[in-house]
Amino acid sequence: MKVTVLVGSQWGDEGKGKIVDILSANYDIVVRYQGGANAGHTVAIGDKQYILHLIPSGILREGVICVIGNGVVIDPTALLEEIELLEKHGISVEGRLFISHNAHLIMPYHKLLDSISESGGNKIGTTGRGIGPCYIDKYARKGIRIVDLLNRKILGEKIRENLKEKNNLLKKVYEHAELDVDSIIEQYEAFDDAIDKYIKDVPAYLNAAITEGKSILLEGAQGALLDVDHGTYPFVTSSNPTSGGACTGTGIPPTKITDVFGIVKAYTTRVGNGPFPTELLDEVGEKLRTAGAEFGATTGRPRRCGWFDAFLVRYSSLINGTDTVAITKLDVLSHFQEIKVCTGYELNGKPLKSFPTDVEKLANVKPIYETLPGWNTDITKCGSYGELPEATKNYLSFIAKEAGLKPGIISVGPKRTQTFFVD
Repeated sequence: MKVTVLVGSQWGDEGKGKIVDILSANYDIVVRYQGGANAGHTVAIGDKQYILHLIPSGILREGVICVIGNGVVIDPTALLEEIELLEKHGISVEGRLFISHNAHLIMPYHKLLDSISESGGNKIGTTGRGIGPCYIDKYARKGIRIVDLLNRKILGEKIRENLKEKNNLLKKVYEHAELDVDSIIEQYEAFDDAIDKYIKDVPAYLNAAITEGKSILLEGAQGALLDVDHGTYPFVTSSNPTSGGACTGTGIPPTKITDVFGIVKAYTTRVGNGPFPTELLDEVGEKLRTAGAEFGATTGRPRRCGWFDAFLVRYSSLINGTDTVAITKLDVLSHFQEIKVCTGYELNGKPLKSFPTDVEKLANVKPIYETLPGWNTDITKCGSYGELPEATKNYLSFIAKEAGLKPGIISVGPKRTQTFFVD
């Protein structure tokens, strides 16, 4: 029995989709435990590329069961589109996809309010997919869950009650047209008909699977530094991508978790607003963005790029209890004669002992860099650690030591075949 939590160890976009796809070959069940359709996990198989937002990447492995846990907020439109896309590619989800009856639903008013909020002065840099407003309603105990779809009378009452409040806000505060309650009720009743066969008591199912000796991979979305409790608040997501969120988002107790697997890029990126100590606002940063195709899978937005931040990753490993990591996009650094690594921060001329999540402090730190020689050669055809150039191995050893990492997987390109395990 093995229950592994997979965590993005930076600000997201570390390549979780690909690593879940690789690892899922060795697991019976893959579970998404938080977030929503704001996350885009990209997997390249042969000449095909799949971008998944809600369904775990394990669905691309034949025979693997995929589960959407209660910690995920579900956009019906996005989910149905994803199922349709997979089936068009000959990937059947029936009997292989289960959805927690306790998962919350994103409503049209959540998306609208998110969009209006982001058009104002205090931008966080969200995707505008309604994630934050949905989580707000969840914790205000006004949310609508999958289980509510099963009782049409209660569903209608809840939507009418919520929309009364939201329409009042839209009209009087934002001077926006009101939403039609009847069309929303009709839309969600149709959604119930479409997903009824996927609904499951997920905690009961997963714990029974563990008892039977099944192996489970728990997949987080976004990254640890976007965690609402442990990230760079308020420039964070509305849930817990850290390993602790895997238990609350699935119903698996912490005593059943066997290991935590982290994912880091060989450099650092960030989407949205917020402090970013190693960000490169010059031609080097632009070169990283171009070489790494750093544009969001969900929004298409260009990602902010910078050097690898070992100080940040060490903090991430601390709060997640990371055992082993996958290092992705190592090939992107092949374009540089020399490569910098941040090993610590200074604030007001004094070195910091720990990572500051206070954004005012973080915005004013000065990164301390070590410069390493690049390898300036194509490594995309390397099939093992031994085939890597000596300078590449030295870089890996250096970031592993500085960040307290134990490399387990190396990715040297977007395809399945451009990935190898480290003994």
